[in-house]
Amino acid sequence: MRGPTRDLPYSCLCLLAIAMLWPAVARAQSPAPRRLPAVEEATSIYSAESDPASSKSKNDQAGMIASWEGARPINTAFSANNAVEWSPSVIPESVEGPFLQAQFQASEPVAAGTLPESQLLTIDAAAILRRLQRQEEELRDLRRQMTERIPSAPGTSPARSATESNPFSTASQHAEASSWKDGKVAPEKKSADGWIDVSDEKWNVKLGGHVQMDYPLWAQHTSTIPAENYFEFRRLRLMADGTGYGVYDFRLQVDYEPEAGDNVATPVVDVKDAYLSANDVPVIQRWRIGNFFVPFGLEQVTNDTNNSFLERSIPTQNIFCGDREVGFATYGVSEDLDTTWTFGSFFDRISESRKERIDDRQGIRVSSRFTHLLYYDEPSKGRYLLHTGAGLFYTHFYDKLTRFRARPQIHEGPFLIDSGDIGAVDDLTGNVELATVWGPFSVQHEMYMCHVNLNGGQEAQLYGYYTHASYFLTGENRIYERYGQHGAQFGRNVPYSNFFMVPGCYGPGAWELKIRNSYLDLSQLNSGQYQDLTVGVNWYWSDRTRVMFEWIHPWTTAQTVFGTTQANILGMRFDFNW
Repeated sequence: MRGPTRDLPYSCLCLLAIAMLWPAVARAQSPAPRRLPAVEEATSIYSAESDPASSKSKNDQAGMIASWEGARPINTAFSANNAVEWSPSVIPESVEGPFLQAQFQASEPVAAGTLPESQLLTIDAAAILRRLQRQEEELRDLRRQMTERIPSAPGTSPARSATESNPFSTASQHAEASSWKDGKVAPEKKSADGWIDVSDEKWNVKLGGHVQMDYPLWAQHTSTIPAENYFEFRRLRLMADGTGYGVYDFRLQVDYEPEAGDNVATPVVDVKDAYLSANDVPVIQRWRIGNFFVPFGLEQVTNDTNNSFLERSIPTQNIFCGDREVGFATYGVSEDLDTTWTFGSFFDRISESRKERIDDRQGIRVSSRFTHLLYYDEPSKGRYLLHTGAGLFYTHFYDKLTRFRARPQIHEGPFLIDSGDIGAVDDLTGNVELATVWGPFSVQHEMYMCHVNLNGGQEAQLYGYYTHASYFLTGENRIYERYGQHGAQFGRNVPYSNFFMVPGCYGPGAWELKIRNSYLDLSQLNSGQYQDLTVGVNWYWSDRTRVMFEWIHPWTTAQTVFGTTQANILGMRFDFNW
């Protein structure tokens, strides 16, 4: 009978024999291998036929090595039917899933079809699915632990939904970013409906600017028009805007271009945008105070960089629509984003150059605007849509005076139609909006009717409209913002390919043809009628750089400033912003 010390050598020999025989037994009992799909459908393996110009044989191209972090290389070979064969060493049974965190033996690439079937790796789809499910459960556990352990910063500022601040974030990710106070863990301020406190957020500020260089030429005009060619920086602006504290945003934009303004003889800096907005406000949704666009008219609320022409149409800016004014407004949108509404109240024409009015009389301007999308193609994100809208705009004049005048679609030069100062108490303007985008083709139209209550009890009715169409030769479409900075508006156009030129390659940018007709009728003020036709092309180098060319043909009736006139103007602009 053997003692304990004599049994040990025999036990070791038995274990060594089992270890030597086990790989062969495991291979013999393993099921037949499954082949992977064709390599051209795989995301990490390329077909040997992907380089037809190569002189190498398919077997030479087939030798590929795939590796994962924490694992040694795995040899691969292509078979004749273009499937993939894997040749690792024996894989422990504990290894499952796509990560293959096992120690494989490295060897040289092998030719297609040279491996025995017993050496091929069996792909277990069920094991991969089990592995992914376990990882999802682990992630959920980690998020729950982070939510329970990491606090939100204490405070009493408004809360907002995690999905509102970032639609791809979760409440636990917001909690992870919260601060610790003196090493103590405070309870998270989280309401029952999923809103969390974001009191610890600060301002995130972005700087920007806008430069436009204009060069209009009066190619031909009636001799009574005192026309001159000119160059100017149409806009020369610096801007800072930002978001913060969960629900707020702001913008400050100043213009260094005006050489003088509003009877200020020296060079001035105009205040353009200067406002603060609060978002997610109950009932009213968005609230804004400061100096910003009066919410009235589609063309007026669309930012300068996003309009298709050198200047807004004749009936729009400073005729029937307000410009930027000092006041407050509310903005709302339906859950499906198809309907928007805005209301605003403003002082009457505070000077952007003087930035003040010292007077007991300030006047008032009140506006409202409603828009609705009759059709919006969701899959293409608005490449096909039909927009409608309507609005009202009331002004009580602080100085009992008003004036209607316009230049021929350029910034400098003579006013071809001008009512002069008119004594009036107030006016009320209504408008309707219609716009469609149908692939590269778009049409935009607005009509205005203004009722003016003159001093002495008299009245006047004024009219105007514009219609413009555009077509992208390179296939792009106008970008529509369903609930943008000023509600429903057009946004920044984006070329499919930016314009660039490098050795051996170039990009064309985007090319847009455009045409517009504008009309203004001041006949009831004995100031005549104005009409023009504009044809041009825009060349977009990128979403923030473009070159614009226009031919502008205005004509007027006998009651206007210079009588019956007509002219031909060539307008050019280089426009970039950041």
